[in-house]
Amino acid sequence: MANRGPSYGLSREVQEKIEQKYDADLENKLVDWIILQCAEDIQHPPPGRAHFQKWLMDGTVLCKLINSLYPPGQEPIPKISESKMAFKQMEQISQFLKAAEIYGVRTTDIFQTVDLWE
Repeated sequence: MANRGPSYGLSREVQEKIEQKYDADLENKLVDWIILQCAEDIQHPPPGRAHFQKWLMDGTVLCKLINSLYPPGQEPIPKISESKMAFKQMEQISQFLKAAEIYGVRTTDIFQTVDLWE
């Protein structure tokens, strides 16, 4: 993501194919669903893949989402805090991933924490 320089050669071709498959309409539907599901004051990100990734990157939206799937008082992530420190953000993403697995998401369908950071 933001930590990478421009791609060249085969890497560029692969990156272009990935970008061509990106579905902006699906992104909009997903953002709307997350905001509706969380029923909190979550800001709508600007459109685009980079903005969507940045919106999810600190883990707060993901943690709020998984907590919204549980009854009040039974949320798996008791403390959600916005932080600018990378290790705190990655820790929150890890908490989301663990909670998603407990919720029933198959491990084969779960991304890795670093996937939002690269």
